[in-house]
Amino acid sequence: MKDNTRILIVDDDQHMLDTLKLLLKYEFAYIAGIRNPNLIPDILKKEKFDLILLDMNFSTGRTSGNEGLYWLREIRRMNPMATVLMISAYATINLAIEAMKEGAMDFILKPWDNRKLVATLKSAVNYSRMKADLEKTRAQNRMLSVSPVSDSPFLAWRSLKMQRIAETIEIVAKTDANILILGENGTGKEVIAREIYHRSGRNEEVFMIVDVGSIVESLFESEMFGHTKGAFTGAVADKKGRFELADKGTLFLDEIGNISVPLQAKLLSAIQTKEFFPVGSQQKVRADIRLICATNKHLGNMVVQGSFREDLLYRINTIQIEVPPLRERREDIALLAGHFIANFNRKYDKKCELDLKALTQLEQYSWPGNIRELQNTMEKAIILARSNKLESALFNLGETGFPNTQDKLRSWEDIERYYLELTIQRNRGNLTEVARELKLSRPAVYRKLKKYGL
Repeated sequence: MKDNTRILIVDDDQHMLDTLKLLLKYEFAYIAGIRNPNLIPDILKKEKFDLILLDMNFSTGRTSGNEGLYWLREIRRMNPMATVLMISAYATINLAIEAMKEGAMDFILKPWDNRKLVATLKSAVNYSRMKADLEKTRAQNRMLSVSPVSDSPFLAWRSLKMQRIAETIEIVAKTDANILILGENGTGKEVIAREIYHRSGRNEEVFMIVDVGSIVESLFESEMFGHTKGAFTGAVADKKGRFELADKGTLFLDEIGNISVPLQAKLLSAIQTKEFFPVGSQQKVRADIRLICATNKHLGNMVVQGSFREDLLYRINTIQIEVPPLRERREDIALLAGHFIANFNRKYDKKCELDLKALTQLEQYSWPGNIRELQNTMEKAIILARSNKLESALFNLGETGFPNTQDKLRSWEDIERYYLELTIQRNRGNLTEVARELKLSRPAVYRKLKKYGL
């Protein structure tokens, strides 16, 4: 299926333009072509392109490639993020190197193999979008770093346990110490990781989140460390991994307890040395990162069982933060509920307030889904509220809550299974919505379904 990719071709040979348009129109949404490179500034001002194919020579008899290099520089001057591929029938190694130095992504020789050309363009588009997403993430991070910290639900606490966590964060945030965050699903491990990031000296760089447990094992090295063109079937272009993309920033490895022992060994080496080999490369790459990991598993028990490397555990938990479940910090429920109500009042243009009786009910509930469940409960109540008063009946915790099922839920696995079943029922079996609500990847949801036989 065609996606929404937009491609601009600049070539003085009309036959070449027609051939490329015919070839590519079945693969990409929009193909524009111009013969005169002098029209490049105008068309780039009017339209946005994901990819530009630029010929190296436009004057009869010219083979030096200087014209192409000139227009490559002009394109990059107009848009430093532009992804440009050069095309030429008169290529030399020196010319290709010069084009790469000026910012070209790749160099395509005429004549080309159609399948390889399409594969190269698709890879280039993916790279272009990844680069754009990374820049967007950096921009968002810069905005978040100056946002008022009161917007963070992490700060809605009065419990002694959370006070101690806040004090720890204040001390360690300015360092580059590796941090391991432990806690049940929904307790706010990612929120705490972001709080550390915002208070760190790297808060203007990337905050890269990776759910390592959801990465297919065969693709783990490629996803984490990148690969070179031709390293394996389908590797049609060089690709940077998450470590390299997070260089100078913070890398948050979520669900680190879900990766296999062989992959743990590969991860350990990169964490220890901050150096790694992309798949297919003999050249080491170095990434200066601040590492934060999180898991809902008991890694100490896993070490005893042989399912988690002891040396990796020592490496990732220079500082360990254990986040208590909401049932162990009930004095924070009122503040958290108030925080979410204020946010959803703004979102849905309402002025709802929590009834005192309803607050008592919330504080007595065991919240198996923790803060995430509380947040979803507040949103649902505000959506359904017909007045500005949020009363007990809106929350309906007796029908779907923990208290009426205590005799059945004797372990964390029982709670997790029960909450997963409720979420599936609430979303009528739509696993995409289930994954969104639980803030898990679809592969992670599938693994839990298999684990509990659902």
